[in-house]
Amino acid sequence: MSKNKQWASKLGFIMATAGAAIGLGNLWKFPYLMGKNGGFPFLVAYLFFIVLLGLPVMITEMSLGRKTRHDPVQAYADIHPHARIVGIFGVLAAFIILSYYSVIGGWILKYIASYVTTAAAPDFDAFIGSSEPVIWHIVFMAATIA
Repeated sequence: MSKNKQWASKLGFIMATAGAAIGLGNLWKFPYLMGKNGGFPFLVAYLFFIVLLGLPVMITEMSLGRKTRHDPVQAYADIHPHARIVGIFGVLAAFIILSYYSVIGGWILKYIASYVTTAAAPDFDAFIGSSEPVIWHIVFMAATIA
């Protein structure tokens, strides 16, 4: 067995990369911002900056991973011992993002279940005021782990 792990399929890699690049914030807030800030011209400016800023960062991270075949912390340490902190911050950022995306993911699963069973959205205030969000968070995390 090889000590270096790789993606099982190209589709899995593409889906993970797309999920990381798009994010829930873009899906939720983007239509509102686009409508509020000028429609199509806003879309053009948005896509321009995504390509200008996001693409080089993504290519750099993928290239660094391919070149070093290490985790983010060790990959940056391979560049320079003092650069290890960049990898640590990257892992920390992913952990922080997971901590709130997983809560929101639980909410989404609750809404899906509610629509499937009752064809209506649950009362958000009542839902949040109960202990039910914890259960849905656990369900989401279990699905993510699986």
